Amino acid sequence: MRHRVLAVLGLTLVVFSSACYHATITTGLPAGTDKVSKEWANGFLFGLIPPSTVETASQCKNGAAIVETQHSFLNMLASFITFNLWTPMQIDVTCASSNRMSLGPSEQGNEIRAKNGSPEALRTAIAEAAEASAQRHQPVIVRF
Repeated sequence: MRHRVLAVLGLTLVVFSSACYHATITTGLPAGTDKVSKEWANGFLFGLIPPSTVETASQCKNGAAIVETQHSFLNMLASFITFNLWTPMQIDVTCASSNRMSLGPSEQGNEIRAKNGSPEALRTAIAEAAEASAQRHQPVIVRF
């Protein structure tokens, strides 16, 4: 009987530890070297109540490049012990570098401005930008 309990407990731990949740979100901005980490972001009720927002504006002056969320082994152990009433996770934010793409002097013509804010003007501007980008083989910025 004792061996069965230990086997079930071991199997349960293997199942819970093998399914590490990990999600990575990239914004398209170039990644910098600064990172903001929160190892114990508190979520509740099987993750239905998510953790509070990680405030990065003061540390990431150029915005965020990469946001990663994951459940570490200790996070999952805490969730298991509390029957998933408390579901902490680790959140890592990589700040964007200051080397953003900007229009140089030779690229100033790669910009299309919408005439006004009407839906038709926006559609026209986007269509013109797509055509110009295809012809020039360069990105074109649409300004509203």
